[in-house]
Amino acid sequence: MFIGFINAQKLTADEVSLINQGDIRTALPIYQTTDEHQHKTLLSLSSEINPLDKNTAVLVRRMKESLLSTDGGVGIAAPQVGINRKVIWVQRFDKPGEPLEYFINPLITWKSEIQNLGPEGDLSIPDFRDRFYRSTVIQLEYVDLKGQKYSEIVEGFTAVIFQHEIDHLSGILIINKKERESKDRYQQVEAFKKVML
Repeated sequence: MFIGFINAQKLTADEVSLINQGDIRTALPIYQTTDEHQHKTLLSLSSEINPLDKNTAVLVRRMKESLLSTDGGVGIAAPQVGINRKVIWVQRFDKPGEPLEYFINPLITWKSEIQNLGPEGDLSIPDFRDRFYRSTVIQLEYVDLKGQKYSEIVEGFTAVIFQHEIDHLSGILIINKKERESKDRYQQVEAFKKVML
C-alpha cells in the first residue's frame, strides 16, 4: 500500500539546495538555538515529505550521518538540519542490537495517560538538560522510502525519543516544553498521571 505522500508538497528549490550541498555522503550541520536564523527554523512547523522523491533519500542518509557525528545522540529530526519536513531518526533501544532507524511522516496516533519523568537533552540546545514527563507507551504510524505504511506500538525510553523528535516536527523544543510543564500538576500512580484542574 503506497501512502503518506498525498499531502506532501514538492520540496522547494532552497530545500533541494540545502539537502544536496557539498558532499552528499556526509553529515549536514546541526542547527543550534544560539543562532537566530537556525532557532527560527527549529521553531517552525514541518510539512509532510514525498518518500519517493530522490532528495528524500539523500536527506535521510545525511541525517543519519549528522546523528552519528554527535557524542551519544539518540535521535534527530529534519528541522535540526534546516529542513522543515517530517523525517526523524531514532535509536531503537527496544530492539536487539539497538539499531538506528528512520521514519518518514511519523504520526503519534495514541499516547498512554501514564507518564514517566525522565532526563532529556537536545542536540540543538547547548548545555541544557532537564527532566520531562512523557507517555510510557505510544502508537505510531509512518512510511518508509518506498511509501509503505507501518503502524506499531512503542514503549519505554524509545517511546520518549519518538515523542521528543516528533515534537521537533511541530516546532516544540524541550526548553519551551519546560515552561509549559511548570503549570501542570501530576499525581503519582504507576508512574505519573496528569491532573486536570
